[in-house]
Amino acid sequence: MISKSLYFKIIVRVVIITALSVGMSFSLNSEHPFYLTSICLAGIIIATVNLIWFLNATNRKLTFFFEAVRNNDSTLQFPKRTGNKTEEILNSNLNEVNNQIQQLKIEIQQKENYFQTMLENVATGVITYNSKGFVLHANSAAKKMLSLEVLTHLKQLEKVDVKLYNTIQRIKPMEHSLVSISNENTETELAINATPFKSKEDELVILSIQDIKNELDAKELNSWIKLIRVLMHEIMNTITPITSLSESLYKRVAKLNQPIDSSTNEIVCQGLEVIKNQSSSLMNFVESYRKLTKLPRPEKKNFKIADLINRVKLLFEADNKTIFIYTETQPNDLEINADENQISQVLINLVKNALQANKDNPDAKIWISAKIAKNRPVVEVTDNGPGIPREIIDEIFVPFFTTNENGTGIGLSISKQIVALHGGTLKVKSAPNKETSFTIEF
Repeated sequence: MISKSLYFKIIVRVVIITALSVGMSFSLNSEHPFYLTSICLAGIIIATVNLIWFLNATNRKLTFFFEAVRNNDSTLQFPKRTGNKTEEILNSNLNEVNNQIQQLKIEIQQKENYFQTMLENVATGVITYNSKGFVLHANSAAKKMLSLEVLTHLKQLEKVDVKLYNTIQRIKPMEHSLVSISNENTETELAINATPFKSKEDELVILSIQDIKNELDAKELNSWIKLIRVLMHEIMNTITPITSLSESLYKRVAKLNQPIDSSTNEIVCQGLEVIKNQSSSLMNFVESYRKLTKLPRPEKKNFKIADLINRVKLLFEADNKTIFIYTETQPNDLEINADENQISQVLINLVKNALQANKDNPDAKIWISAKIAKNRPVVEVTDNGPGIPREIIDEIFVPFFTTNENGTGIGLSISKQIVALHGGTLKVKSAPNKETSFTIEF
């Protein structure tokens, strides 16, 4: 339809030009008036201009259409009714192409938003930079790991940690590297992978960063648990007969009046009593560590964290009149899904440790707070005590480790294992002589 109509209109115009040319030629070779020749010449000029304009009309419309596409003008629409059937069909096709381009742009934008949202919510840090070190993109996880609000160039990483900057500078495409950085008084273990990506403008590197400290801590804790089980088995097998034998000997010797004298009897009794007491003490010691290896699976249910925090506060305020305990929950009706008894045990351990650390602090204060951070419940226990020295802060969760003369060294280990059983993490950060904060992230 379009071809026939177009050809017909072109042929008509060509025929008119041809007829006028023949007429002008005839008038020049005959005795017809000069004005007839002039009319034919003017007609030829007008018909030629009209033919050129007609042939360029489609080109002008296509040029206008492509300019609009190039400038991302999606509002362009050609009229559906013009009185010219050929033009109407062309306009309809251009409108359809324009609508398809618009739909394709919408789909691309939706996919881009989807991947952008997904990238911002993954736990892995992702940084994309070019050959000159300029950062084209850094997701929230990467900036959080590096404690940066804005990251525009790799040079900024020098201020975070020189080792990290040097590692990234030296890392090669498809290479894997591990680096430990100090951040907010804590050590973080980062696994870094580099992947090359070639764009039409530059050679890019996509850097993925993962915090593997929790995984390393979990493996370390599992290793300790296995060791404790072996030690417990061996110690119990050794201590049980000693305890039993010492008790039997003590009972027998205690009943004898002869043939040994009373002083010998007293010495033997005292010695056996010491053996019995030491053996019982060792058995109690081993039994206390049994708790670390036999924690029950949490029985989770929803409960208001504010109620639990208030109960913990009342528990310690009853025996403590010198250290103030402040509580805050945002929002007030915040609920978590967890084993209430186990989380209570964790909070009691953390507050107890804070009280012990501040026993010589006349201005001691303790804060217990709960809030939502990045769509996750977070509970914090903070005190303004002497803090934890950097040289031992990585050891406080290790079983048996304690700085308290009367402590067993399992409180924080049990607390961390309980939180891990809930799928969460227990972290600590400390500024000497300023504050110490334990954070439970569910």
